Amino acid sequence: MPLEILLILVVGGIAGVALLLHLTGKSRLQVLTPKTAQEQWLRHFPDDSIIDVTVAHDSHAALIRTETGAGLLWSFGADTVARHLRDFDWLDHPEGFEVLFHDFSTPRVIVHLDETERQHWQYLMDPA
Repeated sequence: MPLEILLILVVGGIAGVALLLHLTGKSRLQVLTPKTAQEQWLRHFPDDSIIDVTVAHDSHAALIRTETGAGLLWSFGADTVARHLRDFDWLDHPEGFEVLFHDFSTPRVIVHLDETERQHWQYLMDPA
């Protein structure tokens, strides 16, 4: 088979799969509620005891407080990512704030918050 035809088939196949996933809704961000955020956190960290769940107004991030400290859960496509807030920095961002993890597997995430939420989340994330 000529290389040009093989290239067209590969590119067309990848584009077709991406289009199919998008049309079936698999590319939408997961919407979090306090209940789903708690379920997703326990999926990532089943041994944690959750004290409180605070979901952002855009429903794509949640601040989870556990007995061992705070954690951040956010939508990543149709799935979620969860990290304990142990070794991190946060910076102000025009859309909320940016959390910089000192971990190569999750270098940073931008959490979209309004001004009221930003102050509340900063208070809850403050370890002191």
